[in-house]
Amino acid sequence: MTAPTVVFDLDGTLVDTAPDLVAALNTVLAGAGFPPVALAAARNMVGAGARALITRGVAAAGGSLEARELDRLFGQFIAHYTAHIADRSRPYPGVETALAELEGRGCRLAVCTNKLEGLSVRLLETLGLAGRFSAICGADTFAVAKPDAAILHGTVARAGGNPAHAVMVGDSATDIRVARAAGIGVIAVDFGYSDTPVAELHPDWVVGSFAGVPEAVFALLAAQKSEFSQKVNR
Repeated sequence: MTAPTVVFDLDGTLVDTAPDLVAALNTVLAGAGFPPVALAAARNMVGAGARALITRGVAAAGGSLEARELDRLFGQFIAHYTAHIADRSRPYPGVETALAELEGRGCRLAVCTNKLEGLSVRLLETLGLAGRFSAICGADTFAVAKPDAAILHGTVARAGGNPAHAVMVGDSATDIRVARAAGIGVIAVDFGYSDTPVAELHPDWVVGSFAGVPEAVFALLAAQKSEFSQKVNR
């Protein structure tokens, strides 16, 4: 039987990246003549990629951008963020322990994020986590972003897994939507960047800390196996 694959979102799920993302955002906003956004207000702007973050930051200041100006600010954002990618970003408490337990119990681990792949690898390498994952895939890996099912199916395949034996762990509506589109069970953490309480988004399971992730993963995998067996035996 194929080893289970556990696919994690990155920003707001594995790592609290908002401080460095918002610092990069405010740098480019200042250069373009817009006021900064407060970290507390901007946390829920994170998660859909840098272009969306910049657009949301400008909109919060009552402005808008033409495509060419957005491209220019995007380039500035990536340059600044690359140089400061882990100044204050840190894994959430319990991440390393949970990943080690999942690995120890035979799971393949992967990352599926709307962050660019190179930035995702750089961040996880800087934090000493990259070696845990069989695949680290971003919005440019397959030329599609979440919630398109292709990015999650591609991530599972690159990790050597099977969608029938996979679980997604994320923090937002986007993660729940991509899991549903891909036909994969989904666990939501309630401490990430969602502007809606994740329980209201109806994931299969909600956890309040990484200590609860392994139990939720194996409970959901068991439920999926039982459901599959029932379908086969009908």
